[in-house]
Amino acid sequence: MSTPCGQDLTATSANMDLVQNRLSSRALGRATLARQLLLDRADLPVRDAVAHLGGVQAQEPQEPFVGLWSRLRGFDPAVLSGLLVDRQVVRTTLMRRTIHLVTADDALAWRSRHDAMLRQRMLGVYRQDLAGIDLDELAAAGRELMADGQPRSQTEVGRALNERWPGPAPRVLGEAVVATLVPMAQLPPRGVWRVNAGARNTTLAAWLGCDVDPPAPDGTDPVGEQLVRRYLAAYGPAASADLRAWCGLAGLPAAVAAVRPELVSFRDERGRELLDLPDAPRPDPDTPAPVRFLPAFDNAILGYDDRSRIVDDAYRGLSVAGERAVLVDGRVAATWIVADGVVVVTPLRRFTRADRATVAEEGRLVAAFLSDGEHDRVRIVASPR
Repeated sequence: MSTPCGQDLTATSANMDLVQNRLSSRALGRATLARQLLLDRADLPVRDAVAHLGGVQAQEPQEPFVGLWSRLRGFDPAVLSGLLVDRQVVRTTLMRRTIHLVTADDALAWRSRHDAMLRQRMLGVYRQDLAGIDLDELAAAGRELMADGQPRSQTEVGRALNERWPGPAPRVLGEAVVATLVPMAQLPPRGVWRVNAGARNTTLAAWLGCDVDPPAPDGTDPVGEQLVRRYLAAYGPAASADLRAWCGLAGLPAAVAAVRPELVSFRDERGRELLDLPDAPRPDPDTPAPVRFLPAFDNAILGYDDRSRIVDDAYRGLSVAGERAVLVDGRVAATWIVADGVVVVTPLRRFTRADRATVAEEGRLVAAFLSDGEHDRVRIVASPR
């Protein structure tokens, strides 16, 4: 089994003519659908799709399967499970200090660049609990503990370290080490299709067979520049604030400035500057958008500071709360759950007869996917008046 260890884009005069172009919210929405593989299901290998998306939000272990099913033609959940078992994709804490499913290559390349953000966000929650503790010493103790190669839960890590640091609760110590201070991977069967398993962790280095890439020399930020390009490829056109909302990194202005000569610029309806790759798809705003069922915490919604391109402000909090969304004409129009095996759709606005028909059609496909073809039951509750 292998491990991850074994075109010049310049702004043309035509691109510069686009600088003052304004993009409507609908145009931005269609661009997002295209970049997110939601305008038309893609014929991409699963690993390539995960890489293109810059990872898939995965704090709920089964949700990535629905997200990729909605994006890929002929998606087979066994393929994603196999990639996880074969260590080609990995579950790890990364963007926004949340669990993401990313390629092994990206996990190794990106982890060091996220270290400071992970610490800052962890201290935002546990600063008082960890007062007086040298975090570098805690990290070293965590690495020493995990050096035996034995997978452990956060609780087990915390209890072991609690003998040396009896003040904080074991839960705090375990989360500090596993989710922040030591690069870790959540091991399968956690995240495997239809398996309900607790999170057991080992170091990324042990799981993937090589250490994470070291931080770049002072004054350089190649990973930050890569993140800018990768984000725009999957989410653009977008503002710097959107990029920050996706990855959680505040220190990217220099990276944005470094790649800016490669980019084109637009304005949104609020007048914000949006940056983009010159040759990335920006479909006609009137391009038909199919109904799509999104999983909980999907980055198509969470990956922006200004989410108005895809969800009304009144419903912005639904994604943060873990509600699954249904897109109708490219916008969040309903939520959905599975109850007693039935896909139940709750509209957020009044559905037309055509809306109900297309949502029901896609809902039946979702139900068949989730039941392995055993049934296709879907129910749409009454629309709000």
